[in-house]
Amino acid sequence: MHGPTRVVLALDAPDVSDEVIHALDRSGGAQVVATAPDARQLTEASRQLEPDLILAEPRLAASVPPGIPCITIASRESVPALRAAIEAGAAGFFVWPLERDELVERVCRSAGRPMALERRATVVAVHASRGGAGCTFIATHLAWAVATSDRSCLLIDVDPDGDDVAMALGVAHDSTDDERVHPISDIAAVADELTPEALVHAAWARPEGFHVIVAPREPGEPVGTAQVRRVIDVAAAGFDVVVLHTAHGLDDVTRMCLGDADIVYEVLTLDVGSFRGTSRTMTGLGVEPDDPRWRLVVNRAARAEVVPADVRRVFGRSAEAVIPVDPSVRRAQDRGRLVSARSRAMRAVGRAARRVGPAVEAEGVA
Repeated sequence: MHGPTRVVLALDAPDVSDEVIHALDRSGGAQVVATAPDARQLTEASRQLEPDLILAEPRLAASVPPGIPCITIASRESVPALRAAIEAGAAGFFVWPLERDELVERVCRSAGRPMALERRATVVAVHASRGGAGCTFIATHLAWAVATSDRSCLLIDVDPDGDDVAMALGVAHDSTDDERVHPISDIAAVADELTPEALVHAAWARPEGFHVIVAPREPGEPVGTAQVRRVIDVAAAGFDVVVLHTAHGLDDVTRMCLGDADIVYEVLTLDVGSFRGTSRTMTGLGVEPDDPRWRLVVNRAARAEVVPADVRRVFGRSAEAVIPVDPSVRRAQDRGRLVSARSRAMRAVGRAARRVGPAVEAEGVA
């Protein structure tokens, strides 16, 4: 959703300038952020304010910095005025006040940046440095655990190369679900026009109480980093907690998610390969040992040569959560279901969920 078009007005006639400001203000779709009666002030205002659009009389249009659209205004249509506008590369030429309505409409359609949204959510990125560590299990069950504590939660699968979340939640097993599941590629396509209310409506509402946006359903549907960031921003204005299921690699979208999240849950298992992969990831991203955003989650812990206490020895920090081996997890995942709320694994995830943002005592996940 765009905010009003931010305009710098460059006219040297005060009476005309006042009329234009009044017309734009009444439209509700544009805001004059500065006036500049000469070339020097126009250049300075453009540099400092980075407007969406400049409205200038033709003689000043040549002073508009590159990269900022310019529309020219003249009190009458003349050959010199048209020539000046064309030579300056103006995006439009309007005669004031004869073409007042057309000008206002054009300006209101020129908004170049989405409206700022008030972020209320805690954004949690769940990442694993290699496949099979349990990133999908932690992400899906963390979303459920958050929902059981009376907080609204949206789970977004931002992995561009997989549909693990969809599979884990049974989309492939239930054709009726496919009709009401929107992938992030569809949501991101309208990201700039998206509102928190529209996103809540578009996301897949799970019976467990949380919402889901799945990964692209078809190969070759890349989603840009800026679009994903906008979807996350909108989600953060409409939910209490946003959980991001990220890819194993460190593509641009994953790096953005890990960098912008309030909390990063790095999932690892108790084996040398997983420790090495996690170490490479954290080193490659420049994560400091005392970075409070990064929290390690040990999944499928069992008696072995490598034990949870080794996490602190290797990484300089203890695990935030230790999820025990639980045979019910594999059985549930094979059927596209979540595990029982009373399972050992879910109880451990529930304890971690209470440390995500403002905690409300959970019912059913102890």
